[in-house]
Amino acid sequence: MAEKPSVLIVGGLGYIGRFLALHIQKNGFASELRIVDKMLPQLAWLAPEFEEACSKENFMQADASKEAALPRIFGRSNGKEWDYVFNCGGETKNSQEDEVYKVRSLALSVAIGNEAARRGVKAFIELSTGMVYKPDSQPSKEGDKLKPWSKIAMFKLQAEEELAKISGLNLIIVRLAHVYGDYASQFVATALCMARVYQYHEDEMKWLWTKELRVNTVHISDVARGLFDIATWYAVRNRPEWDEKTMGKTPVFNMVDQGQTCQGNMAEIIGQLFGIKTGFQGQLISTFARLNMDSVVDDVNDDLLGPWAKLLEDAGITRPGPLTPFMEKELLKDTDLSMDGSRLEKVVGFKYEKPKITKELVQEMIDSYIRIGWWPVAK
Repeated sequence: MAEKPSVLIVGGLGYIGRFLALHIQKNGFASELRIVDKMLPQLAWLAPEFEEACSKENFMQADASKEAALPRIFGRSNGKEWDYVFNCGGETKNSQEDEVYKVRSLALSVAIGNEAARRGVKAFIELSTGMVYKPDSQPSKEGDKLKPWSKIAMFKLQAEEELAKISGLNLIIVRLAHVYGDYASQFVATALCMARVYQYHEDEMKWLWTKELRVNTVHISDVARGLFDIATWYAVRNRPEWDEKTMGKTPVFNMVDQGQTCQGNMAEIIGQLFGIKTGFQGQLISTFARLNMDSVVDDVNDDLLGPWAKLLEDAGITRPGPLTPFMEKELLKDTDLSMDGSRLEKVVGFKYEKPKITKELVQEMIDSYIRIGWWPVAK
């Protein structure tokens, strides 16, 4: 590609979408950048550094799951087609009705996939999740058995399968571990909010299951870099190192750091940062929890949400942002999220700048919350 690629990001105000937009804008990688989202930037809890990347010149409000919106989303003033399309959209909340995922995730992927194929987009990158794999004692590689263990994963896998059937679509699928980093509001962030409540109560924070349970992670800055590198590898470098015979027609990549993060790592980091004791519930309580998951989760949330609200009130935080200690049942499963990310390094030549989660990186997350006014600082 003689000139810089034009880039369309669907779901561009979501957590990954905004960091991808920032990475592209900051490095001047695109000839034109368009961010599409159902939500308005004013409602998206954007930190100041995203203002330029997500500015009104780059932003278009539209629902990409609706076919009527597609000509406007894909149409460009110069009459050319987009080079790279990233689908960072879809429902990210757990425990929703099937219909919600069907419309907001599956239908969205298929609609923009069909449009991208029709228009000859050079690279279409679909974001998926590592929760599509059948948990195993070994980290899952891209060709391993699939058995989704969350509703989000179930519909993401359906989207992967439907997209793979679209004739002429230049599809790449990226399966992500738990993404963490500045302003993150899921998984690791939930554990931090819980830890803040335990610190307030001067109480021990105990995890269910075992310290060996794997909860693999990847830093948002590596995700943003990796996604753009994959698109370039596909569209510009013409897929070196890709062997269709052994790897399949559609390139699939796991995106996960090399740390093999487990609950034990998380407990240790949180204990050090918050100055609290951390540990694990014994076999008896874990077995009880497995059999009574709904009531256990309800009890935990009842114990945490009140004190969290009080902490925010005492800190004078009236717009608390997306952070919450609310624990999702689907994320409390006794299931390993364990992935092997070596294909991305070997095939694309990608290098992780944050190879494992550390105390310093988690502290940076908390610092980002303090900067934006979401975090009840300990007095």
